Amino acid sequence: MRKIAVLSGKGGTGKTTVATNLAYSLHKIGKKVQLLDADAEEPNSHIFFEIEYTQEESVDILIPKIDRNVCTHCGACAKACEFSAISVSPKHIMVFEYLCHGCGVCSMVCPVNAISEGPKPIGKVKLGKTKDGISFGEGILNIGEPSAVRIIRQMKKHMDENADVVVIDSPPGTSCPVVETLQDMDFALLVTEPTPFGLHDLQLSVNTIKDLNIPMGVIINRYDGVYTEVEKYLESENIPIMMKIPYDVEIAQSYSNGRLFSKDKDEYVEKFIDLYEKVEANVKC
Repeated sequence: MRKIAVLSGKGGTGKTTVATNLAYSLHKIGKKVQLLDADAEEPNSHIFFEIEYTQEESVDILIPKIDRNVCTHCGACAKACEFSAISVSPKHIMVFEYLCHGCGVCSMVCPVNAISEGPKPIGKVKLGKTKDGISFGEGILNIGEPSAVRIIRQMKKHMDENADVVVIDSPPGTSCPVVETLQDMDFALLVTEPTPFGLHDLQLSVNTIKDLNIPMGVIINRYDGVYTEVEKYLESENIPIMMKIPYDVEIAQSYSNGRLFSKDKDEYVEKFIDLYEKVEANVKC
C-alpha cells in the first residue's frame, strides 16, 4: 500500500484538486484507491463524487469532571495542565472545555481523586464509497472545536490495508493537524502556486516535512511561467517538481462546477498517472 499525503502551505492552492483527480485517475487504470479527506475543519473532497456513506462514528475526547465536594483547591491539576484548561482559586475551580486536549494528566495528579473524566463529542468520521467505486472517508470537526488532531487520527485507523494507494487530502498549513496527517506517510505531495505568498508558505511546509524525514515533491498549480522564484527555490533545495498544472480557465470552470477536470480533459488522466509514477520513483525504499 502506498500512502500519499497531498498538502499545501496555504489554502486555495489546489490541494483538493490534485488529491481528487489523482485518486480518480489511479482508479480509472484499475488501481484499488482510497481517498481520505483530513481537512476536517472544511472537508470538500466529497463535492466531486457521488458518495454512498455506509458508516459514521463519533469522535470524543475525555473532559475532566470535578467533584467539588472532594476538591481541596490545591491547584495541582492547574499546574500540570499545559493548555491552561483548569483554573483554581481558594474557593473555585473552573474547567475550560475548549482549551482541554483530553490528555488526562489532571486526573492523574489529583492527590484526592476529585477528578473523573467524561466523553465530549468533537466531531465525526464518515466512511463510504463513491459511485465510481473509490473507497472514501472524511473527518468532520464540530463547529467551534479548536483541533482536528483526534479526528484525523481516528480516520487514519480506517485506512484500507488492501488498497494499492491511499491518497489523503491534508489540511492546509503546518499546524498540528498537518503533522498528524503526515505521520506514517510514504510521500508528501506539496501543491503551491507561483506567487510570493505561495513561495513563502511552501518554504514553511518544506521545513516541516524535512523535520519528519518524509520524501517530497512539488506540484505548481496555475502555472504561467511568469514568477520563477518558486522553481529557483526548489532547484536550490534539490526538491523535484512533479507536475505543472497551467493557468487554464476550463480547469477553473470544471472545479467551480464540482467536476473533476480529468474527466473533462482526458489527457490529464495520463498526466496524473505519470505523476504517480514519479512518486513511486522518489519514495525511499
